[in-house]
Amino acid sequence: MSVEVRVPALGESVTEATVATWFKKPGDDVEVDEMLCELETDKVTVEVPSPAAGKLEEIVASEGDTVGVDALLANIAEAGDAGSSTDVKPREGKSADDDADSKEEAAPAEEEEAPASSSDGGDGESIDIMVPSLGESVTEATVSTWFKKPGDSFEADEMLCELETDKVSVEVPAPAAGKITEVLAEEGSTVEAGGKLAVMTTGEGGGAAKSEAPKEEPKAEAPKAGSKDTEDAPSAKKMMAEKNISPDAVTGTGKDGRIMKEDVLNAINKPAKEEAPKQAPRAPVAAADADREERVKMTRLRQTIARRLKEAQNSAAMLTTYNEVDMGAVMDLRNEYKDLFLKKHGVKLGFMSFFVKACCHALKEVPDVNAEIDGTDVVYKNYVHMGIAVGTPNGLVVPVVRDADQKGFAAIEQEIGELGAKGRDGKLTMAEMQGGSFTISNGGVYGSLMSSPILNPPQSGILGMHKIQERPMVVNGKIEIRPMMYLALSYDHRIVDGKGAVTFLVRVKEALEDPRRLLMDL
Repeated sequence: MSVEVRVPALGESVTEATVATWFKKPGDDVEVDEMLCELETDKVTVEVPSPAAGKLEEIVASEGDTVGVDALLANIAEAGDAGSSTDVKPREGKSADDDADSKEEAAPAEEEEAPASSSDGGDGESIDIMVPSLGESVTEATVSTWFKKPGDSFEADEMLCELETDKVSVEVPAPAAGKITEVLAEEGSTVEAGGKLAVMTTGEGGGAAKSEAPKEEPKAEAPKAGSKDTEDAPSAKKMMAEKNISPDAVTGTGKDGRIMKEDVLNAINKPAKEEAPKQAPRAPVAAADADREERVKMTRLRQTIARRLKEAQNSAAMLTTYNEVDMGAVMDLRNEYKDLFLKKHGVKLGFMSFFVKACCHALKEVPDVNAEIDGTDVVYKNYVHMGIAVGTPNGLVVPVVRDADQKGFAAIEQEIGELGAKGRDGKLTMAEMQGGSFTISNGGVYGSLMSSPILNPPQSGILGMHKIQERPMVVNGKIEIRPMMYLALSYDHRIVDGKGAVTFLVRVKEALEDPRRLLMDL
């Protein structure tokens, strides 16, 4: 049977790639997961493994061809079909006895296929459970939880385990109904995209077949890492030549020690990482206190939050300006129309939609707050992708409401509700958390009266909302009790001047204290 080799997922927004190198040619034998070819995109280099053992039958896309996602690259004749008709033919000039000997020699090859057959009582075939695509720029994950253990049965698409990356949690479904025979990556271990998590067997009694399968013998012909016979990736060669870097200074992580483009980038960035200041060692703890402490490894999400917040402080000239807003007009408008709003749109009218619309209104007047710095350039964005900070059991995540400036109150409220629920359930995808141009953080839901939010790089502004608290205010010469909220705008002073920051915050205040201004575009 012929097995198709197709272009794998290339990452978010990447639709095509160029075939850079074929490591095999038609007629060559291949093993499962052995690298067949290398694809190059404008962002990453992707190696294509063999989906089955056998013989490379035909190459459809030659080196230099441009191919789309899921395009056909080649065909493989599986081991049971490739050359099976000639393996047991008697050689010329040999007797029938010699032919019998030849068949006996061929027997082990046939036995190797025993696990896939049912002659030994097993009803299913062995399938590897692999790490799914983790998204653009994410190369590894931590095995958080296994929902099944060896011997457990399950249905197709039933969740087997959960992986945790530095951005999202990823659930791994069963590719078919069957039984776990072996867990290869235990809880807490780190796995790479495309790595093997476990082995399962389909059907009722697949476990026996697995136990009888002969162990795969190590390949003596595989060259050691760093071998001079290994061909480095073309993109890596080009970058090493441009940066004047010796291959000896780069550690290759590709097959057989092959140097990839990412390895060259790591070698370039390595000195900067080594020079980064290390955290001071922990002070000694008394023996009596040590027994009352608990040490828990930080989740990948929490490690990423810590790193990004520190990077924001180190890279941006961060400053915060404050103001206060009388929320009476918004509260009155909301109370007057909330029932009608819910009846017509099927979603509750909250405060967040008012703040999103007010910020979109202010960003039009002060575009610096909606821009970002890219090297020596300033990138101004003629759209508003509004990030909404959401607290989850694992930490703070920021899903994005795209084109918020083009959406009405109902669409904004509905999308915020859906993204918030996904965030709390750990179902957010990376695409839903990327591309934000400005962020709103509502610490008021936790009772915060005032705070200075930290920027969400590479954005240049973040608005902090706080608790609504009744305070005595002077209104038209009289003291009145008004529902007041402190607002805080943290901004990157490298791109946003103090005047622009204050103007932005005043425009938000004016729009909230008189929501009619939003309708009039004033």
